[in-house]
Amino acid sequence: MTSITYKKAGVDIAAGDKIAKVARDLASGFKKNGMVSDIGLFAGLFKVNWKKYKNPLLVACTDGVGTKVKLAQALNRHKTIGQDLVAMNVNDLITCGASPLFFLDYIGCHKVELPVIKKILKSITAACKNSGCTLIGGETAEMPDIYAEGEYDLVGFAVGIVEKEKIIDGRQIKPGDVLIGLASSGLHSNGYTLARKLVAGNLHQKFGSKTIAEILLEPTRLYPKLISELTSNFKIKGIAHITGGGITGNLPRIFPDGCGAVINKKSWTVPEIFKYLQEKGRISEKEMFKTFNLGIGLIIVAGKKEASKISGWLKKKREKYFIIGKITKGEKGVWLI
Repeated sequence: MTSITYKKAGVDIAAGDKIAKVARDLASGFKKNGMVSDIGLFAGLFKVNWKKYKNPLLVACTDGVGTKVKLAQALNRHKTIGQDLVAMNVNDLITCGASPLFFLDYIGCHKVELPVIKKILKSITAACKNSGCTLIGGETAEMPDIYAEGEYDLVGFAVGIVEKEKIIDGRQIKPGDVLIGLASSGLHSNGYTLARKLVAGNLHQKFGSKTIAEILLEPTRLYPKLISELTSNFKIKGIAHITGGGITGNLPRIFPDGCGAVINKKSWTVPEIFKYLQEKGRISEKEMFKTFNLGIGLIIVAGKKEASKISGWLKKKREKYFIIGKITKGEKGVWLI
């Protein structure tokens, strides 16, 4: 019988070691206070400065970027998909008032292609820096039996911290509170299974100053710094991250019993790409609202007076925002007017 090795079977351990070094070098450029170990050990170590907090709670979440990776692979453009991965996680963390501490990534692939993985990791570390956290470790798994040639998938894991007294969980939301929508940077990382079907064959078509491909690969916006400033200066009762499920599916998740919401569809201008997709697929309005973010990446809930102060602050910061509706008494849900 001919001798066989793990490498001949399709897995190159040496390539994985090279990736670990790349990740270690990239992450070394930004180490949040508390990072104890370098990337490459079996686990990452992080020391929390507990003296900064009175009654801290750790917050954790995990998410991926869905089939947006298929688009990146088809176009061979990988330099921003790492930001999508970080954003999908840290944007979830901040909805409860937490500050991101550290991040881990998992990359499963057909074969470790160093130039591609390096672009992804570079994007991840830059997004971590932008979000105030650090890449503390991860895993790159070469699995030719699972992924086809050129394919990979991404999963992220984020850990943050919040004072118990400062948790934002929606319990204080009541009828009359105001909904403030913060602009998205595009589709973010949701609805791509549908979007890809609708634009197949038209990716390089010009759409304004960009191609459809460029618009669809626009990286997910990172909100941690903005939300940190907002929560430090204002009383925010709830934050909803508009991901899979759209506005109508995500917003009610933060409502207490007895509260719903009315949203004025004309309170913001839906970006043209969403209108294009709707027309292309003859998609109903209801389906659009439960599939895409429609230009709203986060929704903040605040009391009427506080919302007015927040609006003034956002205007001074030149942040794109919209007063999109209010909380109502009744069944938990969202009604469009």
